[in-house]
Amino acid sequence: MSGARSRVFYAAAHVVADPAADNGPGRPAVVDWDATMAFRHHLWSLGLGIADAMDTAQRGMGLDWAATTELIRRSGAEAKSVGGRLACGAGTDQLAPGAHSLAGIEAAYAEQLEVVQQAGAKVILMASRALAAAATGPADYHAVYGKLLAQAEQPVILHWLGDMFDPALAGYWGAADLDAATESALELIHANASKIDGIKVSLLDEAREVAIRRRLPDGVRLYTGDDFNYPQLIAGDEVGYSDALLGIFDAIAVPAAKALELLDAGDTAGFRAILDPTVPLAKHIFGTPTYHYKTGIVFLAWLNGHQEQFVMVGGQEQSRSRDHLLELHRLAGEAGVLDDPDLAADRLAKFLDGSA
Repeated sequence: MSGARSRVFYAAAHVVADPAADNGPGRPAVVDWDATMAFRHHLWSLGLGIADAMDTAQRGMGLDWAATTELIRRSGAEAKSVGGRLACGAGTDQLAPGAHSLAGIEAAYAEQLEVVQQAGAKVILMASRALAAAATGPADYHAVYGKLLAQAEQPVILHWLGDMFDPALAGYWGAADLDAATESALELIHANASKIDGIKVSLLDEAREVAIRRRLPDGVRLYTGDDFNYPQLIAGDEVGYSDALLGIFDAIAVPAAKALELLDAGDTAGFRAILDPTVPLAKHIFGTPTYHYKTGIVFLAWLNGHQEQFVMVGGQEQSRSRDHLLELHRLAGEAGVLDDPDLAADRLAKFLDGSA
């Protein structure tokens, strides 16, 4: 399958809820598998890789482990059918709420790691709420991750999701201070470099990401998860660049793919000319509270005809205001990411009058 050669990149993909099912808050997720897989084929057809079963797919916000297991299995099979690049998240969200031992957390991670490996996908070791709650310092993180990395069949992607995306992940890597947390993460990476493909950093902090990138061992990638500063971080500087694992690429897949083709051809100015105008849209979608960005991602997918109704697992379609979504439509038009502006306008009108 064709794709970018100058960067390794993934679009974190959303799931499509079954509009005929009860997908209300607290209910088991019921997924429209045909529409969900069709969207993944859309991304692969553009040459984009897919990061699946991640935060964008509503892990921890509506997508339970049973549905996640099915998602990983189905996506793995579909990726094989087209030669698509696929990485999937392995976490600990099958654990019941409450306190857990480090051994229990490690076992939960190992179970999910095996599901991802059996699907033939690259493993992304997701940040764990349970580990954030149980760990007493960096040593606990290093012990758990060290055992998991030893079990991995191929180098994995680590995952640092800031607390703006999930407040339960505050203090990840064993320190509330970001400088100390950075040192902890880098210590782990340097000690296990042969088992680590890269680290996805989602802190919305451009300077910190660049500083981390410059201190990584040779061969370990920095996958930007910065949905505010992605054009300049991917373009890079005289020292290096970030690869990408981005939720915003779900929403801006078509221009993102075109921009990356230009970057492959060495046209950095053209790359920036396409992607820079999408940043206001991204900043709006990922605006405070950032963890509700999934609602905007799915609303835009509906406007663009990738699903028949604006519904989400966990009832998350209610998480953004009418005015927020109205402004999203306006910014999407300015960014050039409405595939069919007439369809989008018609669906917006139905949303506003309650007939959608």
